[in-house]
Amino acid sequence: MTMWVLTVVGLCVLISVDFFIGGRKPHEVSMKEAGTWSIVWIVLAALFGVGLLVWGNGQASGEFFAGYITEKSLSVDNLFVFVLIMAKFAVPSIYQQRVLMIGVLIALVLRAVFIGVGAAAIAAFAWVFYIFGAFLIWTAWKFVQEARAEEEEDWEEGRLLKAIQRRVPSTDKWHGTKMVIRENGKRLVTPMLIVMVAIGLTDVLFAVDSIPAIFGLTQDPYIVFTANAFALMGLRQLYFLIVGLLKKLVHLSYGLSAILAFIGVKLVLHGVHETTSLHVPEISIPVSLGVICGVLAITTVTSLMATKKAEREAVQNAGDDPAEPNEKADAESKADSQG
Repeated sequence: MTMWVLTVVGLCVLISVDFFIGGRKPHEVSMKEAGTWSIVWIVLAALFGVGLLVWGNGQASGEFFAGYITEKSLSVDNLFVFVLIMAKFAVPSIYQQRVLMIGVLIALVLRAVFIGVGAAAIAAFAWVFYIFGAFLIWTAWKFVQEARAEEEEDWEEGRLLKAIQRRVPSTDKWHGTKMVIRENGKRLVTPMLIVMVAIGLTDVLFAVDSIPAIFGLTQDPYIVFTANAFALMGLRQLYFLIVGLLKKLVHLSYGLSAILAFIGVKLVLHGVHETTSLHVPEISIPVSLGVICGVLAITTVTSLMATKKAEREAVQNAGDDPAEPNEKADAESKADSQG
């Protein structure tokens, strides 16, 4: 309990520092600021993992790093939806960092509840490993299908969010960072609060995939929570840092599907080991960490190569456009006739 209290207090202090230094005053986040804070949160996560190695053991440290990298990579997929949400609500650029900060905090609290429920279920029922494993394998296949889809699906508001907008008096005008205003004697909810709820709820929907994934790497609720916390707290800066690069990660869904499928198989094997007397191989944390890092590295390289190839082909097709010679011939013919 002492470790839990100290950890939560420490995270609250870090979040407060992040808010008062970088997020208190509404402003457009520069690449330099986003890059600096991203490095800060990555270094803090690395120091925490090293602390687990020094004051704990190598297994706890390895499980944290494997969980952190997995959650970080899965959170990148959230950014695609965040971009659509920001565009749909027409969030001014100076308010986007505040929206993401509060939305991520909402998501962190709700994820803590998910983690508590998941840990209790695993502790009470070993067959839950089969459910989590099957769900991750199914999610991996779903990612592949989405990656093969030719048309991009626009983000649509969920039913809960639409119900909030219908039943709660609200205004469509922005009033700075205010979430609730009083107008003509009535309290109205501003778009700031609505988009914060949208970000938080969207991240929780993604947590349905990521929470079982990290439980496939460790069953320690403390490591699951801290890995999620460090991955989420750097998400705001990561949004501004790579928002322009998201379209270039064309193979990201394939990489994430491979990681989820791998962890799903690992969960099923662990379930067999826990519920039966069969001797099945167990996948160790070093192997898991190596597979996750390897898949992400390969996915990034192939994505950038595919993007550059597509850009070259686009330039060549533009240069071979048959309309240009025709236009040139028409111009020459017109000049000759005038002469």
